[in-house]
Amino acid sequence: MALTIDKTWTLFLDRDGVINLHYPNDYVKDWEEFVFLDGVLAALKDLSGLFRRIVIVTNQQGVAKKLMTEASLDNIHEEMRKVIRKEGGTIHGIYAATEMASPANNMRKPNIGMALKAKKDFQDIDLAKSVMVGDSVSDMQFGKNAGMFTVFVGEPSMLEDKDRLLIDMYAGGLPEFCEMVVKV
Repeated sequence: MALTIDKTWTLFLDRDGVINLHYPNDYVKDWEEFVFLDGVLAALKDLSGLFRRIVIVTNQQGVAKKLMTEASLDNIHEEMRKVIRKEGGTIHGIYAATEMASPANNMRKPNIGMALKAKKDFQDIDLAKSVMVGDSVSDMQFGKNAGMFTVFVGEPSMLEDKDRLLIDMYAGGLPEFCEMVVKV
């Protein structure tokens, strides 16, 4: 499926596994544990020139589990933004769902509370002209639930057939996605 991006589009990004190293069954609990994935900073610089807005949406229930504090999460995001900005990229907003997973929680992906909050904060966001890049089924469900174009980064073989229906495009990582949309 072809994707033509212009400055009216918004890029939504998951954090762990897309921007930084994901620790399976664990959380990035402080800045010292945060490791940018290869090529991500250059990709974010290029993507900042393509998209009107870049927004991070991340489930971070490690706060509710008391494995980290809200202040440590805020510090991680502040330091991450500084590095991205220093390398020429821009992150317009970061939304973190820090509560425990529950059916009543609208903020956690795959529910679209974070997308709605971003739309409220940046009224020029058009969810139909938005791309969700993530590495999990819940990221893809979030994107589809919000009416976005979805990009799965990671190994397609780890997906069930029914989950593949949620995905509009595959990429090996954010740098590969960047190359794909820059070439279009």
